[in-house]
Amino acid sequence: MKKTNMKIKQLNDLLTGFGSIVVAFSGGVDSSFLAAAALRAVGDKAIAVTDFSETLAESKKNEAVLIAKEIGIKHILLNISELNSPKFVENTASRCYHCKKERFSVLADWAKKNGYSWVLEGSNADDLSDYRPGMKAVDELETTWSPLLEVGLTKNEIREISRLWNLPTWDKLSAACLSSRVAYGISVTAERLKQIESGEELVKKFCPGQVRVRHHGNIARIEVAPENIRIITTPKIAEILEQGLKEIGFTYVTVDLAGYRMGSMNAVI
Repeated sequence: MKKTNMKIKQLNDLLTGFGSIVVAFSGGVDSSFLAAAALRAVGDKAIAVTDFSETLAESKKNEAVLIAKEIGIKHILLNISELNSPKFVENTASRCYHCKKERFSVLADWAKKNGYSWVLEGSNADDLSDYRPGMKAVDELETTWSPLLEVGLTKNEIREISRLWNLPTWDKLSAACLSSRVAYGISVTAERLKQIESGEELVKKFCPGQVRVRHHGNIARIEVAPENIRIITTPKIAEILEQGLKEIGFTYVTVDLAGYRMGSMNAVI
């Protein structure tokens, strides 16, 4: 804990030095912690901005509004659309790079126009071990920074400090944008993103914990925690899910027997 406390002090010093701050805010574990830390460091010179588009489920946007209010930080919603970027829509293995470039360019422009010096995002030390092409886009923007990564805070440390700070997100499940569910090589469209959102809402009616509906064209591949596979494969629930997902637009419905794992779409890279 002593080592973690040193990191928190380093973070506070870093944030104080930034002066005025825009926090790229999803309402997830990392961005909520960063928003709370920014508020502690610079007070009303910090603002949380949720840039939402078709890639963000409506429920997640609403959650972000409520969580920002509970943290006590100023908050706005900023509408963008990555679907305006042909490179993003193309959905190659660098999709996340084009997404981040689009999002953070918009945020940087907004920050400049509204008198904020820096845009901060919530990548942490654990993200270095995963395939994260979006981090390259952050590095390319002069006024965008990843302070949690700089001071070396891990996900577990962020959760623990969030718990001590009574943040509502300390034990929140990890999340990712809807486009991360679309198989590489299949174009990202508003229709497909809506299929994913509706499909996951359906599965969550019957299954707790992590839920993903991976979009493989006409195939929906369901991922849930391994211990919950038995729930969604019981004949009655399986029939409801199959019918519901076919009504959404899928032709075939499968359950991944390996269960949920973060970044499973990257297995083909």
